[in-house]
Amino acid sequence: MKNKKTLLPILLLAFLGFTNLQGQDEKADLEKAIQNPIAALYTLPFQNNTHFGVGQYNRTQNVTNVQPVIPIGLGENVNMIVRTIIPLITQPVGETDTKMGLGDIALSIFFTPRKPGKLIWGVGPAIGLPTITDESLGSGKWTAGPAIILLIQPKGWTFGMVMQNTWSFAGPSDRPDVNLFYTQPFITKNLPKGWYINTGPIITSNWTAEKGEQWLVPMGIGAGKLFRIGKLPINAQAGYYNFVVKPENGPDWELRVQLNLLFPK
Repeated sequence: MKNKKTLLPILLLAFLGFTNLQGQDEKADLEKAIQNPIAALYTLPFQNNTHFGVGQYNRTQNVTNVQPVIPIGLGENVNMIVRTIIPLITQPVGETDTKMGLGDIALSIFFTPRKPGKLIWGVGPAIGLPTITDESLGSGKWTAGPAIILLIQPKGWTFGMVMQNTWSFAGPSDRPDVNLFYTQPFITKNLPKGWYINTGPIITSNWTAEKGEQWLVPMGIGAGKLFRIGKLPINAQAGYYNFVVKPENGPDWELRVQLNLLFPK
């Protein structure tokens, strides 16, 4: 009986230690997953982008993107990651007028190995839907093209890049054609207690514009934190980006704020 009484607290401590390690592993997995755009993780990000110094009157444009991500398993070896961007835009027009409404919805579908190696990758189509509620809020054209994501995650770091190019193939004939290149290199360094620092500039080139007016290139840095409200994991971040290359009426700088609701399986 004495041995049983001695064994009981030892077993209890061992169980608590195992549970704590399991919780730490789950936290580490989640910290890696939030930095991976094609992780098999249901997420609902709300990203607000405020651009300052837009146009000849130095006005402010605001774009709030609702960006649900839905992973779908295709058999034992492949995941399909469906990423949608629904932009809600406040667009300055002229010196004082403003247009508000829905922009063109962007849909990306990535096919990726369910059990990736050190190099995590995904390929698939990028599709633009003509959903604008005002002609100043987007192209109003159907667009499509190839997209690719590549990333690696050495201990505590994430290095990656998203690239795509889309062309218009249908839509109103009186609207300009679309030939748009998009890339987003991203680097993240995870820190203790769920904090991280990152950079993720969105670089675009409008190939239909005149030479010298095509590229929009920002540089900047951000920070974020993974935390919980009750049992719900939330990823919050903010960043500052300065446009070092831009068209004549492009923005001077950008403030990006994002709140991402996470729904692990």
